[in-house]
Amino acid sequence: TNLKWLSRVPAKIKQAKSLISRLRSEDLTASTIEGYSFSTQTSNYGGIEQRWLVVESEARQQSDIKHLDKKIQQAEKEASQKLRQFSTQEFACKPDAFAAVNQLSQGLKYHQITKIELKKITGKLKSSQSFTVQAVLEIDAEAVATQKRQAGRFILATNQLDSEELSPDDMIAKYKEQQAAERGFGFLKDPLFFTDSVFLKTPERVEALTMVMGLCLLVYTLAQRQLRQGLKETQSGLKNQLGKLTERPTLRWIFQCFQSVHLLIIDQVKQIYNLTSEHLDILRFFPEDCQNYYLLKSG
Repeated sequence: TNLKWLSRVPAKIKQAKSLISRLRSEDLTASTIEGYSFSTQTSNYGGIEQRWLVVESEARQQSDIKHLDKKIQQAEKEASQKLRQFSTQEFACKPDAFAAVNQLSQGLKYHQITKIELKKITGKLKSSQSFTVQAVLEIDAEAVATQKRQAGRFILATNQLDSEELSPDDMIAKYKEQQAAERGFGFLKDPLFFTDSVFLKTPERVEALTMVMGLCLLVYTLAQRQLRQGLKETQSGLKNQLGKLTERPTLRWIFQCFQSVHLLIIDQVKQIYNLTSEHLDILRFFPEDCQNYYLLKSG
């Protein structure tokens, strides 16, 4: 196919995870786009020859490291508590004690158990004895260093192998342009839209659903932009989930606000039930066709 594409590589892919974690900072080249650096790699993932670009965002790296530090602190509290509880357990023999402490250590992501000592406890009978474990919890420096190397990094992939046609800087710039739309696809996973309840057997039907959802996203994005522009122009706002005024409400929240509005047909007469002044205030930012959907006559 002659169709050229640019996409982000899922971080869960084993090849991507390995590449992100093993690259050193000195392996990266500074981008002309401020705050970014990159490393160009080749890949034949899925049998498709493609060019991978490992990108490091300075701003995102700082954010990721702060988040990582919090996770390490929380993990240390939990690991310390487990080790204290573990030190009170008694084991019938040394192999059981060592096996148990090794299992505990392997379950720790950012820490390791060191300076392991066994303390023998003699029972009332001379032939009766057991063992407890005394150990120290320490940061796993290598594991933390690996996590920090991954901070702020992601991979872009393209089947455009000619870097003259699509340079690394162009890849980063085009991806940044797509990010607003990419975030919008999060609604596909939102239970509010029931997309996960649809099961399709054939590739053609999957393609058709993708087309429909793409059009839905386009309408969703345009409607949200129109609403936000209207609020900005009129210097007004709408209440968000916390009851505070905002100029940037999400259309998802607007949908939720209208869940209580219903169409009633009594003696073949259509009526809109539960349409409040707040709903009317929202609808004034949308086109006339949208207002007429709620039986609001223009003029």
